[in-house]
Amino acid sequence: MRVFYLCLGFIMVALGIIGAVLPVMPTTIFLILAAWCFARSSPKLEARLLSHPQFGPLIIKWRERGAISPRVKLYACAGMLFGYCLFFWTTQPKLWLATAVAIFMLCSAIYVLTRPSD
Repeated sequence: MRVFYLCLGFIMVALGIIGAVLPVMPTTIFLILAAWCFARSSPKLEARLLSHPQFGPLIIKWRERGAISPRVKLYACAGMLFGYCLFFWTTQPKLWLATAVAIFMLCSAIYVLTRPSD
């Protein structure tokens, strides 16, 4: 299982890096998952991720209190709105699909907004 979690951790880090570049893909959630995987496979890599100057504090706050900073909440909700608009504009979905995706995005935004702040 250690090798499985190690590989999964590296995949999550890769997805987090991609998310840092693409505006419609999240970053922090993948790094939180990577830290979780590394905690089960490589304490050295977990410590390295937790000591990262930009992402380490976010991961630690999430672990300790389930907290998301107001700035990150704003970026997350703005990214969801941008992603939905891009989805709607590029695919011109049927009403049922547009509604289903909107409900999913709205529920995700509510979840993010109801987490404790720093």
